[in-house]
Amino acid sequence: MQFGPIDYTILLIYLAAMVWIGLRFAGRQKTADDFFLAGRNMPWLAVAMSMYASLTSAVTYMGLPGLAYRSNVTLLAVAVVSPLLAPILIFVFYPVYRKLNITTSYEYIGIRFGESARKTAAMLFLLARLGWMATVIYAPALALSIATGLPLIASILTMGVLATLYTVAGGLAAVLWTDVVQFVMLIGGAIFVAVFLTRLCPDGVSGIIHFARDNDHLQLDGSISLWRMTLTGVAISFFFQMMQDYGTDQVTVQRLMATKTKGGMAKAIVFNSTVDFFIITLLLFIGLGLFAYYQLNPDTLPEAISGDKIFPYFIAHVLPVGLSGLLIAAIFAAAMSSMDSGINSMATVVVNDFISPMFGKRNDGETVRLARIVTAALGILATALSIYLFFVSKAEGIIETFATFMGLFSAPVLALFLLGLLTKRGSFKAWIPAAVVSIVATFWMQTTEISWIWYFPAGFAISFIGGWVLSFWVDTRSRIREARPTIYLLR
Repeated sequence: MQFGPIDYTILLIYLAAMVWIGLRFAGRQKTADDFFLAGRNMPWLAVAMSMYASLTSAVTYMGLPGLAYRSNVTLLAVAVVSPLLAPILIFVFYPVYRKLNITTSYEYIGIRFGESARKTAAMLFLLARLGWMATVIYAPALALSIATGLPLIASILTMGVLATLYTVAGGLAAVLWTDVVQFVMLIGGAIFVAVFLTRLCPDGVSGIIHFARDNDHLQLDGSISLWRMTLTGVAISFFFQMMQDYGTDQVTVQRLMATKTKGGMAKAIVFNSTVDFFIITLLLFIGLGLFAYYQLNPDTLPEAISGDKIFPYFIAHVLPVGLSGLLIAAIFAAAMSSMDSGINSMATVVVNDFISPMFGKRNDGETVRLARIVTAALGILATALSIYLFFVSKAEGIIETFATFMGLFSAPVLALFLLGLLTKRGSFKAWIPAAVVSIVATFWMQTTEISWIWYFPAGFAISFIGGWVLSFWVDTRSRIREARPTIYLLR
């Protein structure tokens, strides 16, 4: 089978529907809270679905099956880590954010450590998420181009321009409600492919599991190794990485601050962790199913198709006509849900953490207009960076690429948040040299054979432990002044 006219039609209908939903919210944003936080009045279930769709992206949707196909299911540890993090998010991070009624998570850093710390953390967020957005648009566009024949640059422009259009028009409300549809597409598509694979492979689920076991794809190594993925290593890595994603990253904080109540916020976190457990397991199973299918039918897979490209190739060439279009639309959904969330959150940070403190707050109408201009500029920049990757990178292994950005820029940010939340002695002045060493060390690790799973925990450990130890040598008066806000907040 080939990706044909019916599939293209279904894909175009999906894209048009996303723009239509987003544009329905155009012009409704009268205040800054309306644009940035949807009036802080969103239902918790919509927030939970948007939170999942935003952070899942093509990194998870294509990367997990690709890893299971070419390696093993060690990332199953992530499914267990996510529910374990829920109580930490509910009882440590978000009570402080809600008490302060913040718009961005970096406002807390400003209260705890001062404006310089706030801008530093916000800038590291912008660097990490800009690289992340470029990757999550480029990588699926590349895979879709190879698998379906869709022109690569046309795919990048389609996802980038359309996601930017409805995000500029409708703000967070448009992003949340389009993400709800994209969430349904992601989950429904994964379930369908998993069921379809069980019908293609002899003996269904048991046959796929036995085939994977016989070919050493069910490794669950509990040891710790610097050189390869192990169950324990993945659990340690993603415990801290997901704490950053869900506890301090503006993409998630912005959504959870848009819920009506504290109870709704807690429900959204629990829902997200439950879905995480289910979908991670399901996507890894899909990877094993793809491995079994193509090992049994080797002549149907071209040599150029491997890793992250396997899943979209299977969708385009094995699924029935029409269903291929729906599932390719699901991959577009994964990329666009990350794109819209990324530019919306970055625009919120640029306006609230940089422009407003420097030039003073404007009235609501001016702030909304400024937010739309910044959102459009960021959307153009992210799309342009994705096209740039077309010329300079093959982007093999999107989960590994994701870990590179997060380890460099986001691990030190998590360390700064925890120095503020958990210690009285933590100091921004002490954190700065530790963060610099962390970034340099992570760069160095990426030139070695050390497994990518250690980039984030190593960067965090250097920043946190180094920052805490150096805090003993900072000026005592400065240290006491910086500690007061945390003591107040945690009473």
